[in-house]
Amino acid sequence: MSEQNANLTALSEAGVSVWLDDLSRDRLRTGNLAELIATRSVVGVTTNPSIFQAALSKGEAYEAQIAELVARGADTEAVITALTTDDVRAACDLFAPVYERSGGVDGRVSIEVDPRLAHDTEGTVAQALELAKIVDRPNVLIKIPATKAGLPAITRVIGEGVSVNVTLIFSVERHGKVIDAYIEGLKAAAAAGHDLAKIHSVASFFISRVDTEVDERLAKIGSEAATALAGKAALANGVLAYELYQQKFSSDEFAELKAAGANPQRALWASTGTKNPAYPDTLYVSDLVAPNTVNTMPEKTLQAFADHGETHVHSVVGKVQDAHGVFAKLAEAGIDLNDVFEVLESQGVEKFIDSWQELLDATSAHLEGLRG
Repeated sequence: MSEQNANLTALSEAGVSVWLDDLSRDRLRTGNLAELIATRSVVGVTTNPSIFQAALSKGEAYEAQIAELVARGADTEAVITALTTDDVRAACDLFAPVYERSGGVDGRVSIEVDPRLAHDTEGTVAQALELAKIVDRPNVLIKIPATKAGLPAITRVIGEGVSVNVTLIFSVERHGKVIDAYIEGLKAAAAAGHDLAKIHSVASFFISRVDTEVDERLAKIGSEAATALAGKAALANGVLAYELYQQKFSSDEFAELKAAGANPQRALWASTGTKNPAYPDTLYVSDLVAPNTVNTMPEKTLQAFADHGETHVHSVVGKVQDAHGVFAKLAEAGIDLNDVFEVLESQGVEKFIDSWQELLDATSAHLEGLRG
């Protein structure tokens, strides 16, 4: 019988839910994902347009279904919707025991709305509800970006009783607006008669990209004070995000909703693969340990942590003062953090749109070949 990896078990026991940031039909068919559940403490999966673009570009596992859809006259977007929602539904079924065992907290699989709708509130709401209906599983999370247009969409989708993964959060300020949007959604859901206990949400706070952007700016400044701050911004940002989570969900405003069965919106650490080879490859896992959080990792990071990761139990709680100090020093060194976060959000949306467009173009060309 398979045994869970000790390093990842320790991380889970410290309150961090381990999710895999990847999904493909090959993972499902070969039993790879089932094995990660059995041996790597994986209790959820996140996807995004880049992940689906990579999975579908390999193609072979999807050939029979694509041919069948083409024979039925499906267009490019209908084909992509069918392939991606089928994978997410199958993963939801695989995680059903985890979902039941955790009372709906884990066993979650995320699917993102079309990234081209990132600045379209109405389009986001319509597609989010449609995706929830197509996947038709209680453990699906619909991913909505934390853009300005995304915020009212989060409220409305939660208000319909649909669980949401809010993605592309870079700043603590935006994180606060995301939590407010979730709380307003819970109020609307309660007014509509939905069972609040069944609504769950995570706020996906992007980590490594913050260091990539800030470190580049620090290197250009080049002073001793600036270079000493390299690699510190992302973790400090995460600590401050968790501080806000604790404040918001221990507030009087949330207490009433909690009494009616509402769940706090957990902080989820996303983009936790280390992009700078000079940093430890498990940095954004070991140093972001806090109760009731999620860390969604690419498989490379997951396996690195299984091999040599250490759970630094007090790496978030109790570090708030230090984190505020790092932000003060960054400002003193000349880093405009508001600009950093705006640039990262804009780049994040563009990256997902580019991946989605690549997926559309490649699928369209493939369909033309099958038809021609």
